[in-house]
Amino acid sequence: MLKKSKHLPIHILLALCLLIGIFTFENYGMTWDESLYYGYGEAIGYAYSIPERLSGNFDINEAYGPSKYDHRNRGPAYLLIARLPVNGLHALTGIDKVDLWHLMNFITYLVGVFYLYKLSLRWLKPESAFAASLFYISQPLLWGHAFINPKDPPFTTIFLATIYYGLRMVDQLSTREASRNSRWRQVLLLGILLGLATNLRIIAPVIGVLIFIYALTKRKPRILLWFIPITLIAMIITYLTWPYLWEAPLAHFIEVLKLMSNNPTTLKVLFYGNTYRAYELPLRYLPVLLGITLTEPTWLLFGTGAIVAFLRWKKKERSWSDLGILLFFFVFMLSYVLLIRPPMYDGYRHFLFILPPIFIIIGFAFEQIFSWLHDYKLRIIFLLLIISFGINGTIKLHPYEYAYYNSAVGGTSGAEGRFETDYWLTCYKEALQSFNEFAPNGETLIIHREPRIATYYAAENTDIVELRGYSLKAGDYLLVSARLNAREIIERYSPDIISIKRDGATFCVIKEIQ
Repeated sequence: MLKKSKHLPIHILLALCLLIGIFTFENYGMTWDESLYYGYGEAIGYAYSIPERLSGNFDINEAYGPSKYDHRNRGPAYLLIARLPVNGLHALTGIDKVDLWHLMNFITYLVGVFYLYKLSLRWLKPESAFAASLFYISQPLLWGHAFINPKDPPFTTIFLATIYYGLRMVDQLSTREASRNSRWRQVLLLGILLGLATNLRIIAPVIGVLIFIYALTKRKPRILLWFIPITLIAMIITYLTWPYLWEAPLAHFIEVLKLMSNNPTTLKVLFYGNTYRAYELPLRYLPVLLGITLTEPTWLLFGTGAIVAFLRWKKKERSWSDLGILLFFFVFMLSYVLLIRPPMYDGYRHFLFILPPIFIIIGFAFEQIFSWLHDYKLRIIFLLLIISFGINGTIKLHPYEYAYYNSAVGGTSGAEGRFETDYWLTCYKEALQSFNEFAPNGETLIIHREPRIATYYAAENTDIVELRGYSLKAGDYLLVSARLNAREIIERYSPDIISIKRDGATFCVIKEIQ
């Protein structure tokens, strides 16, 4: 009972967060990435349909959804798994499917927080692991992405779970305590996780390499033999869950590897008030964003935690090879971005999975500080003070938490016009809901970019027209977002009929053309 009580706080935290998510998930708007991606999720079942295969008209391209050439080379493992509860809940409740996807995304994120806690226990006491997990979950950037991003947080979750079970498997295989059946269960689990992770992100095999390196530190060759079945299982799972590989497994996998390594895109990015192509960003792009999009105490705590961890390593209290490998991965990925300079856009969402090692190191800072604060009440006060930065930002920005910037740039209002804020246009939901009330009998609404999102939320009697190729005239209504610092367009026309703002920053406006 005592052992269970030590872990009670993390269960309470996750239950509380789930409760908050249940009451707020319908507030989040659809991103411009989501509709086509969820369409892929709706269509992917076609690939596994036996009646369709026997019909004589089977075409695998029908399994890729409305954007087949964009999504067929993206693994659908998460969609395959999550579409079942989403469709089930929709049938039971009638709640909008996009909203239900947001809820499912958030639940998946909470699973990742749980594994962050479990992984942290390898080096930290339960209260320190809890503090690190609480600090992680209090980051507004991560909280916002948890709902609206069906790609990167799910990969972070499976990354954490795979690392956790992989390290645990190596530990148990290095002893002779586990039974043969237990060993095979662990090998099967790790193979499945690696296969699913590879489906989601082509970089996932690196996770297997990290676990293999950890196995090498045990200096027991017999452990290494287990990686043969693990690799085979991972390959089978990747193949079974990725229809695009079915026609030419090796050729298509290499094609995807080359594509994702280069990440070709012509998207533009706003950085320090200047517009860059995604492949032309300055070297400082990622370091700067890591500094200004996480809450103020983050890097001070990280520095303190790194010193504490180093001093413990010097004392040789235990083997630190597992933590060293995890930190090596963070440094490796950071070096990859700085040296190879891959195209980046939408902040650093594609690299959210490199953040957990930062918060594990922060856990060492909490552990040291807690050792100085003997009074349990003082520890609680300190922890509440630390997470108040994130909670304050979350409350102010809801439901646009992912647009968070800290006080180093004057908050989100200070970042406006210099950095991207609501770059995924999630403000369209709130703007269209207000417009539907403003014009209940229907009007024509001109959309500056991504009319597909506006169409999804517009009333049936509202006519949505794309601005491109359209000549504005007096009496028209125009929806403009602040993406790429569209102030010139926003300020060119007046007045504002509807304005979506948070914490002093404008995300989008609807104007009446005079």
